[in-house]
Amino acid sequence: MPKNPSIQKVLVLGSGPIVIGQAAEFDYAGTQACRALREEGVEVVLVNSNPATIMTDKDIADHVYIEPLNLASVEQVIEKERPDSILPTLGGQTGLNLAMNLHEQGILERYGVRLLGTSPESIRKAEDRQGFKDAMEAIGQPCVVSDVVESVQGAVDFAASIGYPVIVRPAYTLGGTGGGIAYDEPSLREIAGRGIQLSRVGQVLIERCIAGWKEIEFEVMRDSAGNVIQICSMENIDPVGVHTGDSIVVAPTQTLANREYQMLRTAALDIISALEIEGGCNCQFALNPDSYEYAVIEVNPRVSRSSALASKATGYPIAKVAAKIALGYTLDEIPNAVTGKTTACFEPTLDYCVLKLPRLPFDKFTTASRTLGTQMKATGEV
Repeated sequence: MPKNPSIQKVLVLGSGPIVIGQAAEFDYAGTQACRALREEGVEVVLVNSNPATIMTDKDIADHVYIEPLNLASVEQVIEKERPDSILPTLGGQTGLNLAMNLHEQGILERYGVRLLGTSPESIRKAEDRQGFKDAMEAIGQPCVVSDVVESVQGAVDFAASIGYPVIVRPAYTLGGTGGGIAYDEPSLREIAGRGIQLSRVGQVLIERCIAGWKEIEFEVMRDSAGNVIQICSMENIDPVGVHTGDSIVVAPTQTLANREYQMLRTAALDIISALEIEGGCNCQFALNPDSYEYAVIEVNPRVSRSSALASKATGYPIAKVAAKIALGYTLDEIPNAVTGKTTACFEPTLDYCVLKLPRLPFDKFTTASRTLGTQMKATGEV
């Protein structure tokens, strides 16, 4: 399927200021995607509030707006520039949440702008905790015993029924913001209250704590024709219970037997197909080290921190390929920029190891808690 000729002008949402959990990885992805779009003759409008990025250089996009990433300013840009499409999957959680707000407020419909790459329904299925749980159950993928609640009392009641400790995961947040592990009722009340407040939709997932299981990630890619490939497998050296952004990560996986590897790879490909994501996607799994029991922890229906690592580890330009898929190309139509002979539907093979080490800035934040948990504390990675 060649490029969709109706896509002439695309609005790309950046990720805004650098915060814990959302740093230069999204500048790396956004810059790659803007270049890929312009390569195809598409006019690119970029909105990002952070002037200290390569992405906001004048030669990266046709029109650069260094404006706040909120509904009012983005609506003004849409009104002025009249893009026909918006690409929300390259600006981290900020871009994704903003695109969902624009959709829900009817702004996209009012100006005739469509979402590229991932539909609002796919984003909802992946980001909304109940929607995700339902989607996984529908395709027979195991999730950890959990319940979605919208009140602190609901969280306390559910935790009492499954026993402590429990993990609190807010919906639509990045880097585990507002989440944590609660070992008793007072800590659960505090964490759940904060999580509900910080969640865009006021909901948190309370799940059985499986800290100590292996944490495995797969970076996968899908196009509009349903072709799916795995780009990279990654193993967190720290187990479940420590946020992936604070963990040392090695690519490809090191301690999985072939049966375990194939089981999780198949699950990742099934998940991206079921969610109908077009572009890159990151699937996180917990694997019991003493059996073949596993559970799907979460899915990012966008370019993530792990995508930047997977891109650098394999030489496969995930953001560039995702941008071309958003324009309507299929994987077998996108040439491999490295080999020049093969196409993007060939899975990369690694005969070497890549390590990611987190940068934990306790020298700057001297009073910060040094206990690692499900809420990310690293400010970068090497």
